[in-house]
Amino acid sequence: MLSSTGIFWPLMALVGWTFAVLLLIPYQRLKAAFAGKVVAADFRHGESPSVPAAVSVPNRVFMNLLEVPVLFYALCLVAYVSQNVSAELVALAWTYFGLRVAHSLIYLTYNRVFHRFLAFAASNVVLVVLWLRLALALAA
Repeated sequence: MLSSTGIFWPLMALVGWTFAVLLLIPYQRLKAAFAGKVVAADFRHGESPSVPAAVSVPNRVFMNLLEVPVLFYALCLVAYVSQNVSAELVALAWTYFGLRVAHSLIYLTYNRVFHRFLAFAASNVVLVVLWLRLALALAA
């Protein structure tokens, strides 16, 4: 039997992944600073154009993890509070998590835009399906 709290595991996994990516930001910035590739002024108003991609990409990935996933977090909470957690919803939530991780890893490694777009688009399709499934459950 599926516990309704099962919806929180993919949520917690995505939170954990977001924190892991967050740790890459100071790591890359400090590494670049010690190598003389950036100075503090490069970050006065965000990131200046002189900041190398290896330094700015983790920050961009982190921002991506704080944009659309907010709708995922809200969905998980609404599903739990409304007692509409199902095995299907949890499986889709894990799929969403996996696609967000895939998107991040593509961005952080070889960064082929088309591959990144596919992972991003697929995650958004899964998120829409999650919301539609929840809306149908709430309407029933």
